[in-house]
Amino acid sequence: MTKFDVVIIGAGAAGLMCALTAGQRGRKVLLLDHAKAVGEKIRISGGGRCNFTNLHTAPKNFISHNSHFCVSALKRFTQHDFIALVKKHKIAFHEKTLGQLFCDISSRQIIEMLLKECADGAVEIRLETAAGKIKKSENLFEIEIGDELIQSESLVIATGGLSIPKIGATGFGYDVARQFGLKIKQTIPALVPLTLAEEILCETKNLSGVAVDAIVSCGKINFREAILFTHRGLSGPAILQISSYLQRGEKIVINLLPEIDVFVQLQEAKKLQPKQQLPSFFTQFLPKSLAIFLATQANHQGNLSDLSNKKIKEISDLINRWTPVTTGTEGYAKAEVTLGGIDSNEISSKTFETKSVPNLFFVGEVLDVTGWLGGFNFQWAWASGRAAGECA
Repeated sequence: MTKFDVVIIGAGAAGLMCALTAGQRGRKVLLLDHAKAVGEKIRISGGGRCNFTNLHTAPKNFISHNSHFCVSALKRFTQHDFIALVKKHKIAFHEKTLGQLFCDISSRQIIEMLLKECADGAVEIRLETAAGKIKKSENLFEIEIGDELIQSESLVIATGGLSIPKIGATGFGYDVARQFGLKIKQTIPALVPLTLAEEILCETKNLSGVAVDAIVSCGKINFREAILFTHRGLSGPAILQISSYLQRGEKIVINLLPEIDVFVQLQEAKKLQPKQQLPSFFTQFLPKSLAIFLATQANHQGNLSDLSNKKIKEISDLINRWTPVTTGTEGYAKAEVTLGGIDSNEISSKTFETKSVPNLFFVGEVLDVTGWLGGFNFQWAWASGRAAGECA
């Protein structure tokens, strides 16, 4: 039987940060993962360049049933603290848009940085090693690893959510939470493409690959970024963002021309170019294939001079307030994160230790905290991992 001060299950962003923090405090740390490599989400993030944080990180960029839970950790380990670590390792990076920071060369540089920091803390890492049964005696946890039994003073669960199962995501963290009697908020895929109803999809399939700047709204929430038509529906940053707020049965509203009041423009065009037709009018502002699709949807065959004000209003709403019928999402397979998770009321916002089970910690995506697209979820992983690593 081998004894450790801290065992961390899950070698993703939060687990690595927790491990290097605890190890550099002098704790004897074992980091376990059933995958073949550490940090798979880090590796695939940002098209292989890792959107590792966001300059504008603030509590408002996170969704949780307890909006105050994330405040403490984000204040104590900020985006600037992580940037300082990146600079320490001389990793070149750049800001892309909206405060999103990416490596100039490769996401593997972030993984190598974290592994070097773990090595500095003498962290033992075991990959392709699945944790089995977990028991807790009065002062120690016992974790079965194959035929071996590991003992640990503290146990940290950093196994993430259910998103992207092809890289190893499982519900292990939720199972451990249930074992110890913790409540879990309903989990659903988030930052995920939306699917369209078949009757509209048969027409939008021809638009696959077309992207436009748009404002996408759901209730009082809206995001202005690109949307992308796909063979299954809609994707792109603005769609992924709104997906985290879209409840079953709710509608999204898309402004395909945020800078243009189409009602006013059509009225003007009717006066100045009465013989113009809708496809020609739309192609002034939109990609040709999208312009043709919208003209078809408008169901008007004549010239602009034939349009009544009522029809102009109907057409303008089709562009400035397009309300496609969505049927759901592409699920966890395409979701970047999992919305919901372990109830934050069960966890200390300062230490990430469970309130009912001493020395049991949960960090990262497994918790009921979900960031916006753009590096916010990684910053949550760094901040929550650091907080637990300072106490475990």
